[in-house]
Amino acid sequence: MPGSNDNSVRLQKFLSERGIASRRRAAEIIRSGRITVDGKKQLEPSFPVIAGKNLICIDGKDVQAAKPKAVTIALNKPRGYICSRSDKQGKTIFSLLPEHLQNLKPVGRLDKNSEGLLLMSNDGDLINRLTHPSFEQEKKYRVSVEGTVDDKVLAKLRSRMVIEGYRIHPAQVEAIKKEGTVHTLEIILKEGRKRQIRHMCEHANLKVKRLVRVQIKNLTTKGLKPGEWRLIEDLRLET
Repeated sequence: MPGSNDNSVRLQKFLSERGIASRRRAAEIIRSGRITVDGKKQLEPSFPVIAGKNLICIDGKDVQAAKPKAVTIALNKPRGYICSRSDKQGKTIFSLLPEHLQNLKPVGRLDKNSEGLLLMSNDGDLINRLTHPSFEQEKKYRVSVEGTVDDKVLAKLRSRMVIEGYRIHPAQVEAIKKEGTVHTLEIILKEGRKRQIRHMCEHANLKVKRLVRVQIKNLTTKGLKPGEWRLIEDLRLET
């Protein structure tokens, strides 16, 4: 039985991850009777299947025969949105996307109160190359903070401080502007630990007022208003 194997996934999720449709639309397709599993019509979205073992067809065509087209987008994430499909904790980034992009996954994450450039893709290799620390892909942020920003504090932010038991890689940090009591920092990371910049600033006794990711590799949010997205065809990654 597929359900007894740890590699099994729900049929609805399988179709979504193959780029056939969003999970909601996939459930509708299944219930309409268009899907067969090993030659038998399957009407239950939660039915467990195993990729490469079960023959899964839509309208008689094997959905595993062709590799899904790789799609990557750049989203200018607004503040107040979460990088999750569930809206239990607030507004979700998926509410900003059309139906045919609902199967994409965030490439890394921005927390609810952070904003700016967020890549989303169905390309597993690209996601791994952009998120795994070993590839050291640069990500640039503009961070508005309150507190003392002097040479000592900048040196602290650039150091290999320990955050939640992990010694981070050195960050590039520059103070680029001051307006009243608010300093604007430019921070470049080559890794992306959870809430890393907020933890770094906390260690340096700085209060984060605004955190915006402005660039990943050669990509920016130029031309994108908050909540807008565009297809990416020119992302350059080192091999």
